[in-house]
Amino acid sequence: MTKRCCKLVNDQFQTDVPHIYAAGDVISFPALAATSMEQGRLASCAMFGKPGTFTPHLLPYGVYTIPEISMVGRTERELTEAKIPYEMGLARYAEIAKGLMVGDQTGLLKILFHLDTHKVLGVHVIGESATEIIHIAQAVMTLDGSIEYFRDSVFNYPTFAEAYKIAALNGLNKL
Repeated sequence: MTKRCCKLVNDQFQTDVPHIYAAGDVISFPALAATSMEQGRLASCAMFGKPGTFTPHLLPYGVYTIPEISMVGRTERELTEAKIPYEMGLARYAEIAKGLMVGDQTGLLKILFHLDTHKVLGVHVIGESATEIIHIAQAVMTLDGSIEYFRDSVFNYPTFAEAYKIAALNGLNKL
C-alpha cells in the first residue's frame, strides 16, 4: 500500500477496504485531470480483473498559463540531489522558425539526459504549445529512449517539435 494524502491505495488504486477504489484528488498528488482520468481507468480495469500499467514518474504536467509550462520526468534539482550525472540541451523558440512565426521569443525546451547512457531523464518546456509537444518526450522516455533519437529524427518544419532536435544537438555538442 502507498500512502497518498489521507487514503491508502495500492498500485491498482484499491484502498485497504478491498471493494473500494480511489483515484484523483482524493488520493492527492498530482491532482491533474488527465492523471485522475487514467487512475480511474486503471482502477476500473483492476475491478474487472484487467489491471494495467501505471508509470507515475512519466506523468506529463501542464500549467495552462501564458506562457504555457509543461514537463515530464526529473528536474535538475532531483538529478543533482540523487548524484546522477547529466547534461542539458536547450533550444530557444527564438531559434526556430515556428517561434518566430508566432512571435514567441522567450519560449524554450530543455532536455536532461544521462551523461554516460544518454537516456532522456526529463524534458521541460515553457512557451507556446508546451503542453502539446511534451508528449513527444513522454513517448521517448516510456520507450527508454536516448538523446540520439531526437538528434536523428526528422521533424516537420516549421513546428515547435523541431526544438527537440535543436536541444539534442545543443546537449550533444557539450560532450
